Amino acid sequence: MKLFIKYISIILAIYLLSFVFNSIYIGSLSALLIMGMVLLLVNLIIRPVLLLITLPVNLLTLGLFSFIVNAWTIMIADSLVGNISMGGFLNSLITAFIITILNNLFQDKK
Repeated sequence: MKLFIKYISIILAIYLLSFVFNSIYIGSLSALLIMGMVLLLVNLIIRPVLLLITLPVNLLTLGLFSFIVNAWTIMIADSLVGNISMGGFLNSLITAFIITILNNLFQDKK
């Protein structure tokens, strides 16, 4: 259920931000769904390695560097999926921030 909530928050954040920023391009609904799945897989496989590599910097910035790592994962997923464009690092960083907010809003607080 947690993965499904994360998947929905990824898709919703990218879709909503495509209305806000003209540089975020979504070619089709299937490209958006594939982007969500690829980003979910990149977050499960590559993100832990990137966080381990950047651990000293992450400790120095009190965890704020993890947003940079999240933006990198979005850029990696963007390069793997065709017919969708995130429009660069700043848009990926904002998307990572919005995904984090939406994911925390959708989580069940127990």
